[in-house]
Amino acid sequence: MASNSLSSSIWTPRQNKLFEKALAIFDKETPDRWQNIARAVGGKSAEEVKRHYEILIEDLRHIESGNVPFPNYRAAGNNR
Repeated sequence: MASNSLSSSIWTPRQNKLFEKALAIFDKETPDRWQNIARAVGGKSAEEVKRHYEILIEDLRHIESGNVPFPNYRAAGNNR
């Protein structure tokens, strides 16, 4: 599990984008996948990127199962 350090809990938008790109490059068949992704992201360990991936998969499962409601944009003040 990732450490409780600040670097493991905070991901910048740039790191997230690099993470997404690295996932596309280093698929699950890639040897040393998490080390390669960590190197591509920068500032994260292999353990941290693996945990970030696990959280992403968990979030996707919640969304796909309908457990995350769609936002109601019309109620936010759009009176058209």
